Parts: sequence; C-alpha cells; structure tokens
Amino acid sequence: MALFKRRTTGKAGEWFYCLEHKTVEEGPQCPAQNRFGPYGSREEAQHAMDRAAERNLEWENDPKWHDKGDKDAGRGDADA
Repeated sequence: MALFKRRTTGKAGEWFYCLEHKTVEEGPQCPAQNRFGPYGSREEAQHAMDRAAERNLEWENDPKWHDKGDKDAGRGDADA
C-alpha cells in the first residue's frame, strides 16, 4: 500500500504552470517536478515564469546571497 496517494485529477481552484508543456493547467495534471504552483488564479499561473525571473534577479543582486570571496574567485589575481 502506498504511503501517499497520487492525485489523478485536478482540484478546482488550484492553478499550475507546466514547465514541460509551457501551459497553465487547473489542478495538478503533470508531475510535480514539471510544474510551478499552486496559484490562486489562472492569471497568476500565466505569469509564473515572469515571477521566477524577477525572483532570480533579486537573488542575484542580494548582497547577503553571495560570499565576499565569490567576486574574486577564479580570476587568478596574483595580488590577492
């Protein structure tokens, strides 16, 4: 007996963005590793990739995210 049941049908009101098919789906239709969500509306799910890009940019520019030594790593400066 499986510990967790796999839902085969979607749940009304949950929206997902499928990374494989690049489509919005109501309820989980594709495997979890291929989707973002759940979102509260179809419109939120449609903008999932935009939101992901915004978050990536925020993380790349967050000074707390990078160690101080990362900037000079791999440059090969003899002065350091």
